[in-house]
Amino acid sequence: MDPMHPYEKLSLFTIGLILAAWLIGSHALMLAKPAMVQGFLKKFPRNQGTGQFLLGVGLAWFWLLIAPDNMGMISNLAMDLGEFNGAKPLLRILVPVSMVLVATSVRDFLAVRALGVVGLMAASPLLESAFLKDPGSRLLVPVYAYALLTASMFCVGMPYLFRDAVTWVTADSKRWTLASLAGLGYGVATLICAFAFWRTY
Repeated sequence: MDPMHPYEKLSLFTIGLILAAWLIGSHALMLAKPAMVQGFLKKFPRNQGTGQFLLGVGLAWFWLLIAPDNMGMISNLAMDLGEFNGAKPLLRILVPVSMVLVATSVRDFLAVRALGVVGLMAASPLLESAFLKDPGSRLLVPVYAYALLTASMFCVGMPYLFRDAVTWVTADSKRWTLASLAGLGYGVATLICAFAFWRTY
């Protein structure tokens, strides 16, 4: 297996563009279609189908990190877990079993918990893309990644806080607009830095 994990090869410029596109696109939609987005967010915690899909994505992503070394392209994301490598065979069985059990048994806030799982998985490539890179502006990426990690852990462990946050931010149009503009501004700043400073990283 290649000693350099694919995450370590990620370009800060590319990840910056992806992050900027996500932030700008999602927050521009929040500004342009507030009623639609608010309606979706309010229904999201109890959306079982979406929760099952997101859980499948998150746990499949995790399974790829512990996949056997002899499975060709499927093994590309497999990583060394150090002293926990011995647990990989067990995890390869437990992960899909857990996915089925959770997706069929959990009814309360499954979508929020699953979103947290995906968020936890997404934080790692974000952090790797900025690791030991020179420009100080790179901190826009890890700051977002650590915020994502924190929010994702709360989503998994205390999913009702997502509902409470949605209720709070949608209760006042000024709060909604400020939240949308803050995310949009962060995305624009990330996009500017990507083109101005991260092209060679």
